[in-house]
Amino acid sequence: MITLYGTPQSRALRVSWLLEELGIEWQFSFVDFSKGDNRAEAYLALNPSGKMPVITDGELVLTESAAILQYLAEKYGNGRFLPMPGSAASAKHHQWVSFIICELEQPLWSMGKHRFALPDEQRLDAMLPVAKFEFNRAAAIAELWVPESGYLCGSELTIADILLAQTLLWATMFEQTIPPKLTTYRDRLQQSPSLAAALKKSAAAKAAAQSE
Repeated sequence: MITLYGTPQSRALRVSWLLEELGIEWQFSFVDFSKGDNRAEAYLALNPSGKMPVITDGELVLTESAAILQYLAEKYGNGRFLPMPGSAASAKHHQWVSFIICELEQPLWSMGKHRFALPDEQRLDAMLPVAKFEFNRAAAIAELWVPESGYLCGSELTIADILLAQTLLWATMFEQTIPPKLTTYRDRLQQSPSLAAALKKSAAAKAAAQSE
């Protein structure tokens, strides 16, 4: 069985969402950062950075959310969630994944680091307006690219869609201004039953772990 390590609303949500879309068996292992679970020896053996998400699938241990999605889609997707290799759609899909991870998400993570993730002495309030500027600039480009309807690479959901939708949900939590087409896209994708199921399952695992 696949085990996903993380917290419900983190980047782990990308993975839990796809796992529900795939309809395969998986379990969620809640990592309690407030208790230092991510610095425990057992967790660091899975990911020396102490970050999440992490999955285990048999003997495989895999980190980095985009890599995990790619692996799951290739192994369990039966041709779904990834465009045909070598196609124009596949090229655009690669572009979207790189852009989301490198340009759109990074300012949000900068905000997170300087709000709560870094030690107090390493946080810089001056970084927050810089990160906001960078996010707005990246969001403006995504607004030009995102289609009026459907999905990023055509009529089928891909891992790029999951990455973008989750990143926009993260931006919403951080109270960022999201352009209108991206807002419509976010609202449409967050109606996914698989997303709701993923949140419910991971929240239940968190509640169970905290009650122990």
